[in-house]
Amino acid sequence: RTFFNTLWISLNTLLFSFPAPIILAIMINELRLKKYARVVQTISYLPHFISLVVICSLVNEFTSKNGIVTQILSVFGFPEIYMLNEPSLFVPIYVGSSIWQGCGWDSIIYLAALAGIAPELYEAAKIDGVGRLQKIYYITIPCIVPAIVVMLILRIGGIMNVGYEKIILLQNTANYSTSDVISSFVYRRGIVDRSYSFSAAVGLFNSVINCVLLFGSNWFSKKIGANGLW
Repeated sequence: RTFFNTLWISLNTLLFSFPAPIILAIMINELRLKKYARVVQTISYLPHFISLVVICSLVNEFTSKNGIVTQILSVFGFPEIYMLNEPSLFVPIYVGSSIWQGCGWDSIIYLAALAGIAPELYEAAKIDGVGRLQKIYYITIPCIVPAIVVMLILRIGGIMNVGYEKIILLQNTANYSTSDVISSFVYRRGIVDRSYSFSAAVGLFNSVINCVLLFGSNWFSKKIGANGLW
């Protein structure tokens, strides 16, 4: 159960949180008012510097029966419930809070890649009458593909690394069936139950899977002609 919970949370995080900083970076790059762009960047960076304990406390408060997220959803017909008590809602809450916390900070690498695009490309496209969306599609995205590929390989290589800190802080007996992952299992068996050898074996198993995924994704990336880590 912990293996499939880890895989399911990781895949959802990869699917939804990986494109988010790319989209945010492109949107910031397209802003005409650079002062406004800097304000947006600063606001989006802030959650990264907030303590994880505070983040999880806010998530608990926002998803409580009287929380702001629950109240907004109730307008659209959803019941007013404590959302973290619903096992089916744990993964959306985890992924959503991860995007909120890390999207701005993760966009820095893509903003740096966007800054390296030659302005002449956009000027030539403007002369040819290319629209803004076409510039994004034909110039912006292709120019940052190498950075995207490298970051994707790194994310795939760590796909089984779901940190136990946030899981434990959001976990309760009601959502245990979907929130228990390998890292929290290792923490419980190693630190709480003091079964050091067994927890070390489980941790090693997790690391081996990550290594296989890292080497496999790097090989596949180079096989299709894209960049690799080595």
